[in-house]
Amino acid sequence: MRVILKAEVRGLGRTGDIKDVADGYARNYLLPKGLAIEATGGELKHLAQERQAERTKKDRAHQDAVELAKRLAEVTLVFRLKAGEQGKTFGSVTAKEVAEALKKEAKAEIDKTNVVLHEPLRSLGIHKVEVRLLTDVRADVTVAIEPA
Repeated sequence: MRVILKAEVRGLGRTGDIKDVADGYARNYLLPKGLAIEATGGELKHLAQERQAERTKKDRAHQDAVELAKRLAEVTLVFRLKAGEQGKTFGSVTAKEVAEALKKEAKAEIDKTNVVLHEPLRSLGIHKVEVRLLTDVRADVTVAIEPA
């Protein structure tokens, strides 16, 4: 019997997969527990429509992320910190501060976990900071640290 999985079934497949299984396995286990439905013509059409809608949604999100990346690449964030004579600051700029500044300057909701800083910025000058928007879309934001 051909079934469409409605939930992930260990050893069989993931949600949305179409599988051929034994009739008894389908009737006695998968269908009663709501893990699968029988793969009829109507259900296959419905599944194809859902996949197309999901693909369209992902494409739109990707396009929006690419546009945001272009906007963020043009942004320069300026932070003013007290500094010593050799350019060493008495404070630092963290990922949280960069995310908050992006919210104000670029009007973009960026989570601090998407700002890639291996350690806080502690020196005067211009720094490039990577912002992950999607797994394959990244933006480099310019961060300038000036003496106060």
